[in-house]
Amino acid sequence: MSLGWTFPYPSQRMPVFARNVVATSQPLAAQAGLQMLARGGNAVDAALAAAITLTVVEPTSNGIGSDAFAIVWDGKELHGLNGSGRSPRAWSPTRFSGRTHMPELGWDTVTVPGAVDAWASLSRRFGKLPFADLFEPAIRYAADGFIVSPITAAKWSAAPKLYADFPDFAPAFLPGGRAPLAGEHFRPPGTAGTLKSIAETGGESFYRGELADTIASRAAETGGAMTREDLAEHRSEWVKTLSRDWQGVTLHELPPNGQGLTVLIALGILEHLAIAQHPVDSADGLHLQIEAMKMAFAVARPQIADPAWMKVPPASLLDRSFLLEMARTIRMDRAQFPATAIPSDGGTVYLTAADQEGMMVSYIQSNYHGFGSGIVIPGTGISFQNRGLAFTLEEGHPNGVAGGKRPYHTIIPGFVMKEGDPLMSFGVMGAHMQAQGHVQMMVRVIAGGQNPQAAADAPRWYLTEDSLLALEKGFSPSLREELRNRGHLLAPDTPSSVFGGAQLIYRLPGGYCGASDPRKDGQAVGF
Repeated sequence: MSLGWTFPYPSQRMPVFARNVVATSQPLAAQAGLQMLARGGNAVDAALAAAITLTVVEPTSNGIGSDAFAIVWDGKELHGLNGSGRSPRAWSPTRFSGRTHMPELGWDTVTVPGAVDAWASLSRRFGKLPFADLFEPAIRYAADGFIVSPITAAKWSAAPKLYADFPDFAPAFLPGGRAPLAGEHFRPPGTAGTLKSIAETGGESFYRGELADTIASRAAETGGAMTREDLAEHRSEWVKTLSRDWQGVTLHELPPNGQGLTVLIALGILEHLAIAQHPVDSADGLHLQIEAMKMAFAVARPQIADPAWMKVPPASLLDRSFLLEMARTIRMDRAQFPATAIPSDGGTVYLTAADQEGMMVSYIQSNYHGFGSGIVIPGTGISFQNRGLAFTLEEGHPNGVAGGKRPYHTIIPGFVMKEGDPLMSFGVMGAHMQAQGHVQMMVRVIAGGQNPQAAADAPRWYLTEDSLLALEKGFSPSLREELRNRGHLLAPDTPSSVFGGAQLIYRLPGGYCGASDPRKDGQAVGF
């Protein structure tokens, strides 16, 4: 397929064309990945070095205590990795009785972090460089410090108030009792030693060694349910992707407990609505995407959970006749409001890497909300995600809280194939934009023929939790008025930060086109 190489939207970026490419949300992390490629590593080595570095230089979105997911093209086939952790065995509905919803912060939101094991698992199976080498940039920034970038600093500014009740947080992340400003130097205490321990033990210290003992002891002292046994039982899981053919390509997403299924449902609905016939920035085109997305959330959100607990097989929600029936209910002249539950997710990093041998990696890593739970293990730099918040207390729901169970996850890596060959690895991090962003990238690049940087630059829409439609600056007043006339409830002016951040790598005949979202600090780099 051919792409257009015009750039119709305001941007500070141009795409990067190279035979080896890394695209991330933070420049130092992108450069860390590029260093691994330059010393003979492959795309997995690059992706892991970038991911590990991101835990240091963008702690507002991810950390050593994060979860992770990945899709890897190894040159012959696709491999999916579920690097999310399970809840402590001691959790049960009884533990949360008297509540109407899961807590947002504290130990009772912390599931076993999976990122460290995901790093080790990916490296063992696909990496070329020694595992410890991948930590060198991150350890250097942790030991010597780094200069905080502007968008990261803006997110950091909310932390003092949000985590005021967590005494271990400030010593780790608030030097002098405040968040560092853009351009200021920050050195995370204890993080370098923790990363060295993980590097030297292949991740074992975190789950079955000295770090595990420290984590379990701190949990016992401060009211957490996580035990050494919970940590020791953790393993990442290799999974087959879910996919659907669409507009001449095949989109692959990871199966539940992630929400990639939602993207496939929405695109399946759009397949029956001739979306490619509508200009990407037209009212008709946006209306159809938005309505399909609403229906996908309404169908998938009540079903997605740890696969062992789901009541329907995921593939059944992709049945062509089922999607056709949903498409037939969409009206071109009027917005509908099916019951939806759109998850919130404001702390995620996405990155992608590709090498000259043809390996491509789509990778995502997340704390869930900002720095996560507020739980920090003193002296280690380990901040824990709050993924347990995504469980529900609704009785009988497949995603109901229980011990030893993976919660619903919002973070999703995407991967596009064409006629058996890799075409594009991509993701859109941030807020409510995960699934919605995937749909918009697919429509713009695949159906609309926009190049990846133009697709990343373009204004976005997103559905809020309270059924409002937010439109980013850049859409015309006439389009806004047309959508309002169709019954869409438009949100007030919304800052660009909530519309997420895309990173994309598109395969060309002689290399790749890498693109990085101007809404983030990051960049695409290559050689």
